[in-house]
Amino acid sequence: MPTTYNTLILGASYGSLLAIKLLLAGHTVKLVCLPDEADLINKEGQKVRMPARGRDGLVEIDSRRLPGKLSAATPNAVDPADYDLIALAMQEPHYGAPGVRDLLDSIAKSGVPCMSIMNMPPPPYLKRIPNLDVDALKGCYTDPSVWDSFDPSLMTLCSPDPQAVRPPEEKSNVLRVGLPTNFKAARFDSDDHTNILRQMQADIEASRYDDGNGAGR
Repeated sequence: MPTTYNTLILGASYGSLLAIKLLLAGHTVKLVCLPDEADLINKEGQKVRMPARGRDGLVEIDSRRLPGKLSAATPNAVDPADYDLIALAMQEPHYGAPGVRDLLDSIAKSGVPCMSIMNMPPPPYLKRIPNLDVDALKGCYTDPSVWDSFDPSLMTLCSPDPQAVRPPEEKSNVLRVGLPTNFKAARFDSDDHTNILRQMQADIEASRYDDGNGAGR
């Protein structure tokens, strides 16, 4: 039987691209976002528009048509312990915001592996790099203390290569991708946690989406 993972993603903008990939592969995703965004996603799903090889224009992928299950919630309405993997997809200054800060501390204490796709590497991941003085970099972060509870072995970093924006003329549940390259993640210390990433990769690579003009990757 295939394994279905339950993933929590903090951030419904850039995080929606990772969410769509996991939903295509049949996994379950919950996005953490603002109340109005959560209400919209729960009512109308998430839409990601991206270029596809051999197609003119952008292909729109609607989360409601995918095998995986998507939902959204505010930071105070989730329990990190319910998830197999947590992805950090907000920009760095947002992690000190009320509500988000408390959730981040709960995540750190949950023991659930975390993958960052934020705009700069979080300090717990940097602590995995030998001979790097992470304390000297504290001034680069809005509030470095929000990361104090994390175990570095439970944090990995994913290169944020894809280029994506929210079109200002659209609703907040629409994401437009300009460069749909793949996320590239470093391994965890634990083989078990790394195998979650490898299984997700295999499931995503095997997935197909029919946009109405024939099935494609």
